[in-house]
Amino acid sequence: MNRSDALNISLFDTEQRDNTFLMPWPVPGNPGALLPFCHFDEWQTFLEACRLHPAIPEIVESKFRRAQKLYLLAWIDFGLVKAGELVALTALELALKDRYGGFFIQQDVRKPTRRNHTERAPSLARLLEHMVEKDGLTDESLAFTKLYGGSVVSLLYESEASRNAAKKNGMPKAITLAGIRNSIAHGDPFDGLPWSGLLELIRDLIEYAYRSYLLEIEHG
Repeated sequence: MNRSDALNISLFDTEQRDNTFLMPWPVPGNPGALLPFCHFDEWQTFLEACRLHPAIPEIVESKFRRAQKLYLLAWIDFGLVKAGELVALTALELALKDRYGGFFIQQDVRKPTRRNHTERAPSLARLLEHMVEKDGLTDESLAFTKLYGGSVVSLLYESEASRNAAKKNGMPKAITLAGIRNSIAHGDPFDGLPWSGLLELIRDLIEYAYRSYLLEIEHG
């Protein structure tokens, strides 16, 4: 292993860059854009604009904030953005468990054959499916898709019909947020570039899940 730069203090000089810092992030009309940042302060300000609503519960906000910090440190080591993606997805899962977990407990209690309903939390995939099928999320619900266009709902979950059709026709699995999380968490050697705009999308999804809670606080 090459350790020639392992203790190189210059790596932490935020102003020292040999080239422009480029981050995959959508812009209106171009979902595949690469945003250039010439100065650390620009990158820091950009990420700060992705912060969660201040009324989001601290336990969720702190995890999301940690993801922002890892994105910020990508200025020093670009690979850290993948760690930031994983932490952001963890914050999303925690938020969805907080908002929707009670539904799954009630659902399991109604099934007498499910004796261990309290022992198994719903998966991220099930929580995302619930977000669409039961909590009414559509592409028009999110600032992300209003600004950049395209569709996000297909990223949240793959319907059983689509999954069966893909399997029947030998098609690859659809890309979903749960699949992205599993790929990063379980050591996919081909994880490649950052997912464009993922942090901003997750911010919007968390705020959607808490929308009624935020309204209660606003009008309380």
